[in-house]
Amino acid sequence: MDIDINLADSVEESEVLMLYRANRWSSADKPEQLLAALSNSHSLVTARRAGRLIGLGNAISDGHLVVYYPHLLVHPEFQRQGIGGRMMSALRMRYAGFHQQMLVADGKAIGFYQSVGFHPAGRTLAMWIYAGTEH
Repeated sequence: MDIDINLADSVEESEVLMLYRANRWSSADKPEQLLAALSNSHSLVTARRAGRLIGLGNAISDGHLVVYYPHLLVHPEFQRQGIGGRMMSALRMRYAGFHQQMLVADGKAIGFYQSVGFHPAGRTLAMWIYAGTEH
């Protein structure tokens, strides 16, 4: 199975919504905001198989010191095949040398992010005001 992992400039609305809905992410319920957020990201990474979008990740950054990775998702049919790790590797290479690379992980995602080099941030506690329900 050939999977293409690439830093991307943009993605199509229909394919993004299909991917987010397949993962049951509530941001799919706000398509205009989701597409605007992705298009205003500092970086996007995509995973495609035969042209089909099967994975997506994004980064928000000041471009110099700090990068935050808010979204990384792989279509359920293709999870646990190393695709998420390859996408995260592409993003981490893009931001190699940055002083701080951060994200918020919960549930089963914690082990994945630890496997690609992230670790808990000391005694830091992630906090948010969140409108979704999937966490």
